Amino acid sequence: MFNKKRSGSETKPVATSRTAPEATFSMLGADLVIKGNLAASADLHVDGKVEGDIACASLVQGESSQITGSITAESARISGLVEGTISCRELVILKTARIIGDVHYDALTIEQGAVIDGRLSPLTGDEPSAALKSSAALEPAGRDSDSLFLANAAE
Repeated sequence: MFNKKRSGSETKPVATSRTAPEATFSMLGADLVIKGNLAASADLHVDGKVEGDIACASLVQGESSQITGSITAESARISGLVEGTISCRELVILKTARIIGDVHYDALTIEQGAVIDGRLSPLTGDEPSAALKSSAALEPAGRDSDSLFLANAAE
């Protein structure tokens, strides 16, 4: 039992490759400042500062985040400062959110304590979907689509 000899041909465990679902998730950290429009085909989490329009499938905004520009998404969860228009099918505005601009929605949840300085109006037709598919809505204005400028927030 304890005196077994080891042969040179021991089998080693073989690593199997698991393919994760094709879900993608992008995160912008709190130390980032983005100047320019952002486009994401999937989910986007923003904790930093964005000066430009955002178009994505789903947006999660952190409490200390600031977005200056319009937001177009299928779903969004806002908890920081937004200065611009929001167009979203499913929108959740948390109590720490401050929105300065108009909000267009299909389904809306607002926590007590959230501040909205603008008009609330329901969506008509397929506004978010049409905007996401439009290439003009996804390209940065005045720049080619490959350019993105990042700066450290400490500057």
